[in-house]
Amino acid sequence: MIELQKEDNGLWLVTLNRPEKANSLTAEMLTQLCDIAEAAHEVRALVLTGAGKVFSAGADLDAARAGLATSPLWERLSGAIAALPCLTLAALNGTLAGGANGMALACDMRIAVPGAKFFYPVMKLGYLPQPSDPGRMAALIGPARTKLILMGGQKITADEALAFGLIERIVAPEDLLQTARDIAADTLAANPDTARAIKAMCAQ
Repeated sequence: MIELQKEDNGLWLVTLNRPEKANSLTAEMLTQLCDIAEAAHEVRALVLTGAGKVFSAGADLDAARAGLATSPLWERLSGAIAALPCLTLAALNGTLAGGANGMALACDMRIAVPGAKFFYPVMKLGYLPQPSDPGRMAALIGPARTKLILMGGQKITADEALAFGLIERIVAPEDLLQTARDIAADTLAANPDTARAIKAMCAQ
């Protein structure tokens, strides 16, 4: 249910492929994603996307009830992505919900289709967000807008997400992956050490 396409130019394309369940994530899927991210240190660019019309609805409901909602796998995944020295990009083919926010927030940038919505309704379910997610979100959109999502329970449209700074571009569905490749093109063509140094400088 997780597909990995390794391209000759050094790009890895990771696809959540469980569209019949809105790409909701099981422990097995999260473990696969962690393993991929932890193995990607020599990759030049990593793109995350989903199959179908939803990027991810977050945790699979049955798995969440069985304890996945508070699993350390979520934090392991976002931490592994954030630690990568390569360019990381979330190509959001649709709505991003719940714990799935973490992997997108950990990426260097996010692009989304016009119909995408963004929400993270853990508080009303009685859970805390994953530890790093509020800080990463607040770094992008500020504390008040982060509280709007996490405490106000608001669903944010793609237009609002772009205005807030949660995503960098809105892209037509048919152009989503090509746009991700276009954004990554200069990094893929550059000296890897130079690209990694620039990413490190941007984090200072």
